[in-house]
Amino acid sequence: MAQVFCRAAHKRTYMARALAYWVRAMLYERDLSMTNVYFNHDGGVDDLVSLLLLLQMPEAHVTGVSVIDADGQMEAALEATRKIIDLFGGKQGVLEVAASTSRPHHQFPSEWRGAAFTFDALPILNEHGAPKTPVTDVPAHLDLVNKVMAQEGKTTLLFTGPLTDLARALDAEPAIEDKIEALYWMGGSLDGHGNVVDPCFDGTAEWNAFWDPEAVKRVWDSSLEIHMVGLESTEELPLTRELCQHWATLRRYPAIDLIGQGYALVLNVAANNVYYLWDVLTTVYCLYADIAEVERVRCDVRVDGAAAGRTYRCEDGREVTLVTHTDAERFYALVDELAMSAAPALY
Repeated sequence: MAQVFCRAAHKRTYMARALAYWVRAMLYERDLSMTNVYFNHDGGVDDLVSLLLLLQMPEAHVTGVSVIDADGQMEAALEATRKIIDLFGGKQGVLEVAASTSRPHHQFPSEWRGAAFTFDALPILNEHGAPKTPVTDVPAHLDLVNKVMAQEGKTTLLFTGPLTDLARALDAEPAIEDKIEALYWMGGSLDGHGNVVDPCFDGTAEWNAFWDPEAVKRVWDSSLEIHMVGLESTEELPLTRELCQHWATLRRYPAIDLIGQGYALVLNVAANNVYYLWDVLTTVYCLYADIAEVERVRCDVRVDGAAAGRTYRCEDGREVTLVTHTDAERFYALVDELAMSAAPALY
């Protein structure tokens, strides 16, 4: 009897949240044909730039944002996320941010994670004092469940970090699987070359998968439609000094000024001294699929041993859509267009 009551109460909670989101859509005159997008990121510079751009996309109805403690240190990444929403999130109406309680199997290098502190300290994000965007009272995986179940239609998931919060959400409420349109994930590598350099491992894993290989396996074993942007997908989009100089010529636009300053923090200090626009490609591709060429492939993931976290092609694996080529000119034009639309030029 108690179990029946709990289920009924849970259903009433979802119905109340759905009503609240419908009212919010009416208040902000949202086009209900827009794509619902829930964004989970791990606080790196690329993630924070992705958030800024996602907030400007006219096709996107951002239903929620959450941060996991991986590539960027959690507290700083959470603060920076809230400040970006304060400053550039006006097109999306009211948003809140959820903090993840997920923990890694293998944590990102500390020298990478520290960039979140510097990004959070940039003057443009701190001119107006402490952030005002609220933090949810539930952890990220439950916030994901709540936001997905509250929507009348399906939700597209955008993950630019580890998949742990999604794996936990699927375990907490299996019904969300039928409410998810697709998952767009920056992670993995299907060409055998990873970016994890550790004497105990063989170098075939990508960091977002390596952080929690079992979470990747849990998601791979689901029925979700998965779009994968692997390491090899972004090799045409390196961060270069020429690109940074291009943004410098447009710094009269506040969002581009922030993007340029953010990427200046990581220029030539990432893995193998090359930083690619991993997460930004995933974010743009999520709403503008025509920028990319793709391939349907079968693949799986190793969860232990020297190859833990490796994603690899195999005939009996599950199907995913892998990005194989990007129209770089259109991609960069979209980045500029979205960033310039965030706020008017200052001069």
